[in-house]
Amino acid sequence: MTIRLLASAFACLLLCLRVSAAAPPNIIWIVGEDLGPQLRCYGDKRAITPNVDRLAKQGARFTRAFTHAPVCAPSRSGLITGRYPTEIGTHHMRSTLLKPPPAFTTYLRQAGYHVAWPGKTDFNFSVPKDSFDTTNDWLRRTPTNRPFFGYVNIGVTHESQIRASAEQFTKNTARLKAEERQNPAKVNVPPYYPDTPEVRRNIANYYELVTALDYRLGEILERLNEIGLTENTIIVFFGDHGWGMPRGKRWIYDSGMRVPLMVRWPGQIKPGTTRDELVTFTDFAPTMLALGGADIPKELSGRVFLGDKADPPRKYVFAHRDRMDETYDRIRCARDARFKYIRNYEPGLPYAQRIQYMDEMPAIRVWREWNAAGKLKGPQKIFFSATKPAEELYDLQADPHEIRNLIDSRTHRKKLSELRAALDGWIAETKDLGALPETELIARGLVADRLKEYEVRKKTPERNQRNQTTN
Repeated sequence: MTIRLLASAFACLLLCLRVSAAAPPNIIWIVGEDLGPQLRCYGDKRAITPNVDRLAKQGARFTRAFTHAPVCAPSRSGLITGRYPTEIGTHHMRSTLLKPPPAFTTYLRQAGYHVAWPGKTDFNFSVPKDSFDTTNDWLRRTPTNRPFFGYVNIGVTHESQIRASAEQFTKNTARLKAEERQNPAKVNVPPYYPDTPEVRRNIANYYELVTALDYRLGEILERLNEIGLTENTIIVFFGDHGWGMPRGKRWIYDSGMRVPLMVRWPGQIKPGTTRDELVTFTDFAPTMLALGGADIPKELSGRVFLGDKADPPRKYVFAHRDRMDETYDRIRCARDARFKYIRNYEPGLPYAQRIQYMDEMPAIRVWREWNAAGKLKGPQKIFFSATKPAEELYDLQADPHEIRNLIDSRTHRKKLSELRAALDGWIAETKDLGALPETELIARGLVADRLKEYEVRKKTPERNQRNQTTN
């Protein structure tokens, strides 16, 4: 063989090696705080979200994506570890796990990824040192030549911003045009709220903040184009749980646990795709590891839902509600594509227990006032019942607001038995720590003792001044 032929053969071999060893994709997470699926691309005509809608058209829009916990820290602890909070001890809001498991980003780093996670963590534990390469704002400079995982948090839709001062709200929504403002008189009020100016104003504020988020998303996407993170980059956009309105955030109704989820992956996901399978947040970690070519630890709780290593679709998603700041409760649910089963382990506790932070929202304050005045009607009164039913069952197709409890329906007995068994299986499989008193978790050295600070909250003058939840 001549030297020329040898050189040609060697060049072909190198080319084949390059093709077979294509660079792993970059992965970008963009997370909106307290962001439910109140978006135009999800059929909400009140929403003004052109950049979100454009992103949805460029990839896949998931219609049944859910958090496992409808409040930030437990939700995010499951995202970063790939484990249910009830498995590892991060299920109580504002608890502190003392020996957390590895973050999935640690495994990505071991597979060669550069991981940048600036801004919000809020995992109910201190971040292990090997979780990230940097916490600097990577959007300000081009990332390294290594495969890249980047995180962006958009906080403008957070609960606290719905009820922010007029000055702060004006600042948050400064870029909105006149036609992008919301008329409170025209917003849709869920049937479980009293229809008051305060409730309507809070809902209108939320929608305007969603548009402000949309502006920020447009900036981020443009910046990704500028720094060359488009073609070989997977963008995952989602909310960390449902909207920050009362009976949304903190509750395992769909208003608290259903989130928007969009994935853009040029050349791999067909633009304009709609996917209806069930996805939960514990699926995110194994999916990112699979996409990055990393090994998936057997301890992870979820399934892979993207790429050529995708697992079969799941039949159920599960969620939990435990202590919310200073207020204890324990609730679990199992949901399939249509029905949801909820188990209240503390039926003697009312839904409308006080949470100091939550009670700063005008909507919940006026709801309490109407209850005290005897003005609530129909579904509005359910939230202020003196006790909860031990079990709840809802047909999400016929009753998306989850206000008609079918637990005694003869027609739905088979579905009830199925979902009861599914929840029992999940609780047993994950060894749900929620059955243990928090004092026991502290005694075992699993979590830090923060109970005293929450006892102090219960005794604040503001809380005591408005102490009654029911007439």
